[in-house]
Amino acid sequence: MHSTLLFNLLILLFVSHLLCFYVIVPVSAKVFISIDCGSSSSEPYTDKRSIVWVGDSQYVQTGEARNVITESIPDGLDSHVMSTIREFTTRNKNCYSLDVENDKSEDNSKIERVLVRASFYYGNYDNKSNPPIFDLQFNGNKWASVETSMTRIVYKEVVYSLNQGNTITVCLAQTRLDTLPFISALEIRSLDSDIYGYVDPNYPLIFMQREAYGTNTIIRYPEDSCDRIWNPAGPVANISGGGVTRVKNSSPSIKVDIADKVPEALFMTALMLNNISRTLWISHDIEYYQVPMNFNAYISEVIKLNSTQKRSFNITAYTYNGDSDQEWYIDYGTVIPPYGHALQVHIENLTVDAYGKYEIDLYATNDSNLPPLINALEAYIIGDKLVQGTNSKD
Repeated sequence: MHSTLLFNLLILLFVSHLLCFYVIVPVSAKVFISIDCGSSSSEPYTDKRSIVWVGDSQYVQTGEARNVITESIPDGLDSHVMSTIREFTTRNKNCYSLDVENDKSEDNSKIERVLVRASFYYGNYDNKSNPPIFDLQFNGNKWASVETSMTRIVYKEVVYSLNQGNTITVCLAQTRLDTLPFISALEIRSLDSDIYGYVDPNYPLIFMQREAYGTNTIIRYPEDSCDRIWNPAGPVANISGGGVTRVKNSSPSIKVDIADKVPEALFMTALMLNNISRTLWISHDIEYYQVPMNFNAYISEVIKLNSTQKRSFNITAYTYNGDSDQEWYIDYGTVIPPYGHALQVHIENLTVDAYGKYEIDLYATNDSNLPPLINALEAYIIGDKLVQGTNSKD
């Protein structure tokens, strides 16, 4: 009888171990850290996407926690996480520091690249109606100038290689005497080495834009295992060409055989030009200028074409100078979208002009009888060569 009870107990412990393992490790990434800045809770918080958030007290030694009233937070960006911030009232620069394990795993691979995302929701927490402006740095490298907003979430994202060591630092530097730096959330995701593997590991990728066309909701984890945020298409003013239509893909599934491991959900909707004789163009302003910029366009045919139908179009990228004269131009060539499969179009080294504006054009070829379409687009600049280390007392 005792042996039977012992056997049952061992079985129960084994099953419990399996269940706990499943709950604790819901993602494939080796590093998946989500920090709710300013949170006073000692217990982790799990959002509706099964992302587990922890407080920031173990990662930063300075700053004060503040509460924020959250209004109009878009679906996909958690209002609970945005309801607290950490404000920095002392020092010129304040830093978060995280150590990530970089030992070889069971598959003999190392953490080579990480995605770091910092989010900021002002919400007039200080009742000054003066959204702060400050600088952001990672591991001693320039990242971005942050211009926060009264009502919307601003986030910055960088992908870079851990060439030396396993410490990640994110610093906020005060640049104006009348405003104080703050942060709402900080997220770290490790990436497989082949994701964005075509970029020299000595240089960071600073993301400017990541949009999913044809959808009304944000696409991120769990659809995207890397937890990249794909925003619904921007204002109509930025997507033109005689009108566009949101369309759904008639294929029940899409085979995504792309090294960057973008989610299948991107290809289930698209924007399609209404008039085949017009050009579908996407235009954006960015905060950087005179820097090399790369683009990834994602495309999949949305209908199963018959023998009389053909969809083919050219893709070009432009930047303009102040007089609207063409300054830089890259012609990618002709694209024929595959049905049931995903296609990545990679355009690199387009130098953005001094006014920080670029344009992507899609226009039908002469032998096409269907208009251009696009499922998603991401744009990023290549930052300066990486340096290591930071001094929070600067």
